[in-house]
Amino acid sequence: MRAITRAALAASVASLGLTAAMPALADVKVGVALGLTGQIAAIGEQSRRGVEAAIKAFNDKGGLNGEQITLQVEDDACDPKQGVAVANKLVSSGVVAVLGHMCTGPTIAASSVYAEEGIPMISASATGPELTERGLDTVFRATGRDDQQGSVAGAMIAERFGDKKVAVVHDKQAYGRGLAEEAKKAMIAAGKQPTMEGSITPGEQDFSALVSRLKQDGIEVVYFGGYYNDLGQIVRQARQQGLNATFVGGDGLSSSEFWAITGDAGEGTLFTFTPDASQNPTAQEAVEAFKADGKGDPDNFAYYFYAAAQVLTQAMTAAGSSDPEAVLGALRNGSFETVVGTMDFDDKGDLKAPQFVFYGWQGGSAKPAGF
Repeated sequence: MRAITRAALAASVASLGLTAAMPALADVKVGVALGLTGQIAAIGEQSRRGVEAAIKAFNDKGGLNGEQITLQVEDDACDPKQGVAVANKLVSSGVVAVLGHMCTGPTIAASSVYAEEGIPMISASATGPELTERGLDTVFRATGRDDQQGSVAGAMIAERFGDKKVAVVHDKQAYGRGLAEEAKKAMIAAGKQPTMEGSITPGEQDFSALVSRLKQDGIEVVYFGGYYNDLGQIVRQARQQGLNATFVGGDGLSSSEFWAITGDAGEGTLFTFTPDASQNPTAQEAVEAFKADGKGDPDNFAYYFYAAAQVLTQAMTAAGSSDPEAVLGALRNGSFETVVGTMDFDDKGDLKAPQFVFYGWQGGSAKPAGF
């Protein structure tokens, strides 16, 4: 039935002289799995915003063969165990594809569930390299990897802060730990040895012991692997205790909630992220959609999940079907035009041409750092 458009079915009914009401075609159910509660819920809401805007745009243009895509949105709270539970729930409900998950840990855990069922999964934010290193042919990543992002940061620190004492700190989670390890590798490869290494427990409120240690060791630059909520507290407390080190992190610092936590103390904090998608000519439809939804300026997570949804709908259109196997074939072999540029995938499911640039927090906004 899914290969027949509503218009074609209506014409067939009319030609047969039937007067009975035409049954509606079944909608195409797609799962959305994000961290909508917990420490970094703000990123989850931006990601959801991007998916919903892209799918609305697709449905408004006729959908897939006359069928509409419906979204089943689930919250894994960025927890691996909940990620598996969400994956099983989505599979049981009959989704044909999944957009997400968001955080590296639950994405890796959930991806095995989808692989067993042959269901395509596209994440636009899970950057841990392990995700695409296990030979699963159902996994796709619409962003770069931590070994690329961390390498960019580590090389920059070695070049620009070569004469400074540097600390590497992470939050012990898959994303943060992996990012910090890659940054450290790149620093050492460039001849820069970190002066200090440490870790925190996510969600702590008192980081005075860490700040005291940073001060005692004379640290001038801190690379942090983790998210905006924890580093926001660290930066604010560091300034209160007189530590004026430069803080550097990854894309987990891009949320406006970082500045809400730090205020002016966050000035000058640097982070790596994908190039600003809002300036792309191909993004203007999304820009207008985000203006219309009344939720304020979106961040790049909104644009990249918008792009992930575009990749999925374009793959479905190319396949002429929502059948998972057909969609997987289109994903592996296609090239997709999105709000962030052209996306195509290598044999592992990674982007062939990912990009990372530096941003700095200035006056409450994240602005391109120019290097």
